[in-house]
Amino acid sequence: MTAPIRHRPLLVSLVALTLLLGTFAVTGPGPATAADTPRRGGVLLAVIGADPPSLDPHQESTFANIELVAPLYSTLLQLDPYDYPKIIGDLATEWKISPDGLTYTFRIHPGVKFHDGSPLTSADVKASYDKIIFPPQGVRSVRKNAYTAVAQVEAPDPTTVVFKLKFPSGSLLANLASPWNVIFPKSYLDRDPNYFKTHAIGSGPFKFKGYTRGSTFEGERNPAYFVKDRPYLDGYKFYISPETSVRAAAIRSGRAYIEFRDLPNAEVEAIKKQLGDKITVQETPMTGQWGIAINNTKKPFDDVRVRKALSLGIDRYTMAKVLYPLTGLRYVGGLMRPGSEWALPQTELEKLPGFGRDIEKNRAEARKLLAEAGYPNGLKVVLKNRNVKLPYQDFAVFLIGEWRKIGIEAEHRPLETAAWFSDGQDTGNFELIVAPTVEFMDDPDQFLGRYATGSTQNWGRYSDPQVDDLFSRQARSLDPVERKRLINDLEKRVLGNAYFTTGLWWSRNLVHWSKVKNYVAPPNHYTNQKLQDVWLSED
Repeated sequence: MTAPIRHRPLLVSLVALTLLLGTFAVTGPGPATAADTPRRGGVLLAVIGADPPSLDPHQESTFANIELVAPLYSTLLQLDPYDYPKIIGDLATEWKISPDGLTYTFRIHPGVKFHDGSPLTSADVKASYDKIIFPPQGVRSVRKNAYTAVAQVEAPDPTTVVFKLKFPSGSLLANLASPWNVIFPKSYLDRDPNYFKTHAIGSGPFKFKGYTRGSTFEGERNPAYFVKDRPYLDGYKFYISPETSVRAAAIRSGRAYIEFRDLPNAEVEAIKKQLGDKITVQETPMTGQWGIAINNTKKPFDDVRVRKALSLGIDRYTMAKVLYPLTGLRYVGGLMRPGSEWALPQTELEKLPGFGRDIEKNRAEARKLLAEAGYPNGLKVVLKNRNVKLPYQDFAVFLIGEWRKIGIEAEHRPLETAAWFSDGQDTGNFELIVAPTVEFMDDPDQFLGRYATGSTQNWGRYSDPQVDDLFSRQARSLDPVERKRLINDLEKRVLGNAYFTTGLWWSRNLVHWSKVKNYVAPPNHYTNQKLQDVWLSED
């Protein structure tokens, strides 16, 4: 099954386009429905399924972080909230790329203020990107592999930022539009680069109001926001609960107006049946898949035969039919979203371990490999997971049932979000762990950087020089045909050796009360979270 494409594909060479057009003058997003007159005031009430490990978007990669804090911050560039994946400015008013593709020059809005009243200048942009690209000792950056092309960031004057590259990049402009790359005040970073793990001071449309862990997170309108007449809302408030039923009940009762991430189809249908046209549902394919990180440093998972057996034991095509109604997990695919321009062709995918359609043949091969590896009677493993039900729990239950059919008994251990991230990302304290790959757009540098040696997102902790070489070469390639070939070769290498095992790609149901206006769901729950254009109509 191939994921439908509901958004126009990303231009394959943003660099080439920019070189043709010269300097870009950039405007902010416009209203989605010009016929409606925005109403000012009101607080947007939302529900969310987890607390974040920290408040610093540079160091985190979970919806539980970015949904809460994105409205507090500005970014250099952003994806157009109404036209994914078009790139527009946020702080940047224009940009220019040199003819050799090695210098990116941005002009930023003058007169922007942080929430503490201090001016935002190019020095703050440079300090923020230095933290992401060249993190100091003791500071985690989960996205630095997306910026291997960058040699240095300069701030020659207060309104100019310059990125100097080591080699041309086909993805840099897109990666600079990351919603995670928020701009922090340099003065605080100079004192403590980890300051924003527990504090929030930005220049976005809303200011931090309060956070009670496990309960609520609130922001209030920033009257000094640099975009004229925005935001429309007086504030926003998230209610935090890991229980899907609790979040669905909050939507149904009107205690909350929106769930930005997802609700299962059964809950969506029940809400629609009860509330009718008071509810709007936006369904999009997701730039995200659920898979299993395998700790390649622990026995017996250092043995490729055991890793392949784990992949071969999963009937992905049946899993898609079973789990889609429950979780939204829907499409079988590789490391890039099926149906996207970079995806591995289905005929090639089905040659890889666990992706062939003859499940009995796959299971027989899995048992044979386990016996050859010294486990003729199977083995016991521990599968760690996140204690967020949708879609983590049902996904894990299905996997455990599948592995049992080839003699692998898996103990399921759900963990609170911070502990799950710690065991998977920080310490490697796991054998198998449910590990989704969800990015803000269909960009190869974002999706594939996690498979490189030493990446903080390489939870499997393997090192393969061929994978590293393929990643480096695709990042440097401006030829879309060559780049796709390198990307597909990388997919075959990772999945062929079962360094990481993909499960299914997600489809997203964004459910909200119809009185929530001017919000267009992108294909993930990371972008379009600033809420500056959202407004509430009269009840």
